[in-house]
Amino acid sequence: MAEENVPALPEKVRLNDNAAVVAKLQAAMKQNGGYCPCRLKRIPENVCICKEFRDQIADPDFGGFCHCHLYYKEK
Repeated sequence: MAEENVPALPEKVRLNDNAAVVAKLQAAMKQNGGYCPCRLKRIPENVCICKEFRDQIADPDFGGFCHCHLYYKEK
């Protein structure tokens, strides 16, 4: 079942295929106010989708998972 009010993902970015990983990470983010569950500091750069992954997405040569493995970007 799809989450309601979830913003559209950037082009070529999808959720991890492992539903259990996605559920665990989304629950953690919900508990911590939308911050990346892998980041300790609660700063704007760490709100999911974090700045690190946004920068990676912008690189046309990057393909792979974000740090916490919630998202995957295809080349």
